[in-house]
Amino acid sequence: MAKRSPVRFPLMALGMVALVAGVWGGLMRMGWGLPPVRPDLAAWHGPLMISGFFGVVIGLERAVALGRSWTYAAPLFSALGVLATLAGPSGPLLLTLGSLVFVAVFIRIIRLEPTVHAATMGAGALSWAIGNVLWLAGWPVHRVVLWWVGYLVLTIAGERLELSRLLRLTGAARAGFLAAAGLFLAGLVLTVVAPAAGARLAGAGMLALTLWLMRHDIARRTLRSPSGLTRFIAACLLSGYAWLGVAGALAILYGGATAGPLYDAMLHAVFLGFVFAMIFGHAPVIFPAVLGLSMAFRPAFHIHLVLLHATLLLRVAGDLANWLPGRQWGGLLNALALLLFLVNTARAVRRTAPPAGAAP
Repeated sequence: MAKRSPVRFPLMALGMVALVAGVWGGLMRMGWGLPPVRPDLAAWHGPLMISGFFGVVIGLERAVALGRSWTYAAPLFSALGVLATLAGPSGPLLLTLGSLVFVAVFIRIIRLEPTVHAATMGAGALSWAIGNVLWLAGWPVHRVVLWWVGYLVLTIAGERLELSRLLRLTGAARAGFLAAAGLFLAGLVLTVVAPAAGARLAGAGMLALTLWLMRHDIARRTLRSPSGLTRFIAACLLSGYAWLGVAGALAILYGGATAGPLYDAMLHAVFLGFVFAMIFGHAPVIFPAVLGLSMAFRPAFHIHLVLLHATLLLRVAGDLANWLPGRQWGGLLNALALLLFLVNTARAVRRTAPPAGAAP
């Protein structure tokens, strides 16, 4: 077994700092009177969540998988970007450097494994970097946020395509995946010159990916598994795909929104409903692999999953009905679901952690 890198725990800890700070800033944006870590923390909600939390966690996962020291530079720059964002003005540069190194990581991965799923995840890495470069150049967040969506949607879609090899997909199924991903990518590119039209085309791509994942993902079969963990992962995946479809439909309907409740609903359907459902499902597998700790599945994991979806329904309903209390309370309870996820995960690790001195 490869030697466990000593930087994994500090990097993961900084990823958690980004998550907490990002959620804190998000609650401030919604009108909850929380004391700010920095006066303009609310404006940094998106970058801290995407380039901070997800940049560190996904970058660390890939670095561990490759086992090359230089690949840790991607999550390291992202982690340093979190600290710089909270302390001063140099955060965007460091977060952008992290995404650029991550592109280099995927160039290495694609050379080692020139497959469609690796190329799809590589396109996700490139989407993140493009969004960050445009943001660093002064573009407002609402003009680049769909590139950040592309980072997470294409990364997850590529991972699921990789696992779908167990089902021996037909040529038509593979072509369908490429068509859906291509439609989504075309929408991202179009946003550069026609933001509203590009958002709607990307939304059509998200809907197409939803239909493909619902039809071809192995989670449809594993939902009936006798293993509690396997069933939980399948429930996370399938419920997350439903939110991806909602996000796609909202993007088609309201692609021109750049602020306000409709914008909130569109983005958080994908970032919270889709992406965090994936995080919830994969945490019992990824966290032990990345940190070298054991983790037991606990039925209590279902609580934070159900709470996430129920509170997001309240939030999106508040957005669509222009009902501010529903939106605000939904957002606050979203934060509670994420906190409960962290608590349940920590309890599962603590109960099963190997004794001191044990081999990782």
